[in-house]
Amino acid sequence: MFHFLLRTIPRPILIQLSLIFQKLSPVLYAGNRYEDPINGKTYRKFLPYGYSGIAKRNNVLSPGTMSLERHRLMWMYLKERTNFFTDKLKVLHIAPEQCFYKIFRGMKNLEYITGDYNSPIADIHFDLHKAPFADNTFDVIFCNHVLEHVEDAHQCMKELYRIMKPGGWGIFQVPIDVTRKETYEDKSIVSPREREIHYWQKDHVRLFGLDYADKLRAVGFDVTEDDFAKELTPEQADRFRVSPQETIYLCRKK
Repeated sequence: MFHFLLRTIPRPILIQLSLIFQKLSPVLYAGNRYEDPINGKTYRKFLPYGYSGIAKRNNVLSPGTMSLERHRLMWMYLKERTNFFTDKLKVLHIAPEQCFYKIFRGMKNLEYITGDYNSPIADIHFDLHKAPFADNTFDVIFCNHVLEHVEDAHQCMKELYRIMKPGGWGIFQVPIDVTRKETYEDKSIVSPREREIHYWQKDHVRLFGLDYADKLRAVGFDVTEDDFAKELTPEQADRFRVSPQETIYLCRKK
């Protein structure tokens, strides 16, 4: 039933429903087996997530923050590896993740702006192919699980580079098939069912391969492929429900 709801309910309504669920989850999932580092709370289990096949995973969606493995890893990475929680920064968060939104909005050191094509929690609605910002505007940009959806990923990467300040940095995560050397994209694959089979999700238009970092470098970014997750012990990875196989793509503009 949970997977059916994720597939059928429009995103704005799903966000509203999830806010209600978050208020009930501490009671429904009370326990100490797993921990969400974003809110510091513990639960007896996490929820399943994903549509089908390789994308379907058990025990990964936090009942409290609605965070997934990649969100919890990013939170720990920001804490351990960046100046995000200490310096004065102008931040653009594209397709803002609900688990971060209120926290980042409340941080006094940030000038925090959210943007998306249609998200109800975005400050500005725009098409990333032509972002409505001046050159060299942002110290930090987050754009996670977006580039697999857009028509022209190269153009969107160019826009991310253009609007980032020299010396700025960003995290741009995407689903990656680590068995592929090159990104897979076929314009003839148009039906939701075929896209789900080929790209892991019905609204994806490509499946990135191990050449993803090179695509970011091609538009000018200095890219660090950080295997921060592998520094966690097996016990920590299980406790926080993060994947040791998730690589953080940290992109800098010189």
